Amino acid sequence: MKQTKRKPQPLDRIEWIERSELRSNDYNPNHVARPELALLKLSILADGWTQPIVARSTGEIVDGFHRWSLAADPEIAALTDGLVPVVRLSDELPMSHQIASTIRHNRARGTHGINPMTEIIRSLLDTHQISSEELQKTLGMDKEEVERLADTSGMPDYGSEAEFNKGWKPV
Repeated sequence: MKQTKRKPQPLDRIEWIERSELRSNDYNPNHVARPELALLKLSILADGWTQPIVARSTGEIVDGFHRWSLAADPEIAALTDGLVPVVRLSDELPMSHQIASTIRHNRARGTHGINPMTEIIRSLLDTHQISSEELQKTLGMDKEEVERLADTSGMPDYGSEAEFNKGWKPV
């Protein structure tokens, strides 16, 4: 086995614990709109748990509040007998670091640009032969959203930012 000089990482210590052992923090500024929350649920149901919840040793959530919230859903709980994956940050880190970590995790996710998404949607429809209905289902989009992104006449450019789902941002 190759010897490595890498530093130990929180992911080295993923735990599966009862959801009830965790609790929200009182400083998270992040809000997820209903359509994106439904998409997160769909993602967990379709792909399983691909990201652990990040928490302090006290059980206070640093990142993953919405995954934790969805873990109470019976369909999601059934995937893992009610357990959730958790990595814990070091107790040596000050509270200010924990708060900053929450902000960094939220901001690092970015936004989806409309123009790059039009190319992806068109490719999925045309090259990969995925139906509009299947895209709506697998991507958590409504019919109009898929139609606007698939329209080759420039329709995505006509819509205002306010007309697109809150997970979208013009680029």
